[in-house]
Amino acid sequence: MQYAKQFLSSEDIRPLAERSNITGALLLLHCYGIIAAAIALFALWPNPLTFLLAVMLIGSRQLGLAILMHEAAHNALFRNRKVNEFAGRWLCGHPIMADMVAYRHYHLTHHRFTQTEKDPDLKLSAPFPTTRASLIRKFVRDLTGQTGVKQLVGQIVVWMQLAGDHDAVEAAEAEEKMAQAFKGLSFGTSLAVNAGIIVALGLVGDWWWGLAFWLLPLLTWLQLVLRLRNIAEHGATEASDNPLQNVRTTLAGPLWRLFVAPYWVNYHLEHHLVMHMPAYNLPKLHKLMVEKGYGDKMRVAPSYWKVLGEVGWRNRTA
Repeated sequence: MQYAKQFLSSEDIRPLAERSNITGALLLLHCYGIIAAAIALFALWPNPLTFLLAVMLIGSRQLGLAILMHEAAHNALFRNRKVNEFAGRWLCGHPIMADMVAYRHYHLTHHRFTQTEKDPDLKLSAPFPTTRASLIRKFVRDLTGQTGVKQLVGQIVVWMQLAGDHDAVEAAEAEEKMAQAFKGLSFGTSLAVNAGIIVALGLVGDWWWGLAFWLLPLLTWLQLVLRLRNIAEHGATEASDNPLQNVRTTLAGPLWRLFVAPYWVNYHLEHHLVMHMPAYNLPKLHKLMVEKGYGDKMRVAPSYWKVLGEVGWRNRTA
């Protein structure tokens, strides 16, 4: 649903919704270029600091691939539909263990039923606000790989069950949802793609490069920034059908965009207003909404630190 028509005219929206094949290609090149540069940084100056920076940068660009897959799921990454589908699935989704087709169905349901009982993402926002202790436990699980390993093992188990008996996973609701996401052995394809990336990095550098510079960020830093993204977008927002209050935009400076919020993902309220608008035009939509006098009515956080305060960081109760 295009909620922006409640506030803006079609003439306001139409030019911002134009997609570009060139810009889509440049975004993909930028994402993989940052990954390559992060690895090159360590190769040139191998030390603990450059290793940590590489893991953080690669994990943030793995989130970048998720964001670009999200763009493709909305047919907004490329103007050409075939290129959009190919890039979304093979260049963005499979490298991060995701299937764009299954994600699209799931995600469009989220847009239709945002912050209602039918919202499949409600489980991500419902726990908030929480406590500082709870947030710390979540962040520790993410950074130590516990979250990533648990998810990966769960996906492998369901995939193996599907390979043997598609009815075996229908008994449990959570497994049924996962089964839908990985039908057609798409998870097997993702495993193969990731194995290829790991082997390729091992051939380019030392044997352990693929594990350190792809699998490690995937299981650690990516999990942290995914959680921060989910918290910022809908955590502790209004449970209503008000499109200016049931979602949050978070303003982000250069360092936050580099390590946590790449490719304009922080403009989530604007994305919900016009979900097929390319992400690079969301800041323009934000500016237009403010100019039209809606700035004070929009849920906008001045920083991710402010978001953490809103969702419970200031609450020290265990």
